[in-house]
This record gives sequence, structure tokens and C-alpha cells, in this order.
Amino acid sequence: MFPEYRDLISTLKGHDHHFTRLFDKHNALDQTIKNMEAGIESGTPFEIETLKKEKLLLKDELYGILRKASA
Repeated sequence: MFPEYRDLISTLKGHDHHFTRLFDKHNALDQTIKNMEAGIESGTPFEIETLKKEKLLLKDELYGILRKASA
């Protein structure tokens, strides 16, 4: 996710607790969605879609933080 901001992500993860929390939550949601889609965890199509929307909102918020920090 956001390879062009790799160094900035590392920096923010070391100094910005809010960013780190959002980043970790995004990654956890991503793994849960993958597990549900693979049948490892149970989840209805509606639940998966809801999690995908939540993940997308987190990604948008992370991107906003990255853009602001890189300005």
C-alpha cells in the first residue's frame, strides 16, 4: 500500500500513534477479509462488503495523513 510513501510510512509509524493505529487496523481488516473470502473465517457477503468499505475509509484517511505529512 502506497509504495511511493514507504519511507514516510516508516517514519510515521515510529512517531505518530494515531497513524500507527489506523495502519494496523487497516492491515488487520485486510487479513480478516482475505480469511473470510478463503473460507478460513466465517462471514457473509454482506459482512465482507461492510469490512471492505471500512478498510477503504481507513485507506483514504491514511492517504490524507501521508499527503499532509509530505507537503
